[in-house]
Amino acid sequence: MHWTIFLTYLGACAAAGATGAMIRPGEWYDSLNKPSWTPPPFVFPLVWTTLYVLISIAGMRIALAAGNQNAVALWSLQIALNTLWTPVYFGLHRIRAAMGVMVCLWAAVAACTWTFFGVDFWAGMLFLPYLVWVTIAGALNFTTLRLNPTQA
Repeated sequence: MHWTIFLTYLGACAAAGATGAMIRPGEWYDSLNKPSWTPPPFVFPLVWTTLYVLISIAGMRIALAAGNQNAVALWSLQIALNTLWTPVYFGLHRIRAAMGVMVCLWAAVAACTWTFFGVDFWAGMLFLPYLVWVTIAGALNFTTLRLNPTQA
């Protein structure tokens, strides 16, 4: 494993994850109507920690692969959008704006996954759980928006 490259990607993921640690859901989020299938709070840090490690490994594999330019650019886009979502949703309390970010994030993760499969099969496989989780997060964002129209 190429530790320097892996740690660089992990650092980018840690920056994204830090937004979740710094901007806590709090009373505003607790007061929202949420779907019955919302995971319990302890699930989110467990899932995101796992995903950030997988995303970092995938990024490292792509960085080392030939013909990686589009894949590296898409990896950069998805982590930027990932970093943006938490401050918009939990920090600014802008559910509708966060939904816009989420749509862009989902598209970037889907494009990233697709592109990764064309460059490195295992990098694509490592991104599949992320795509699933962002799909769930998008459904949560959408449903919470629908259940709280005055909080948009």
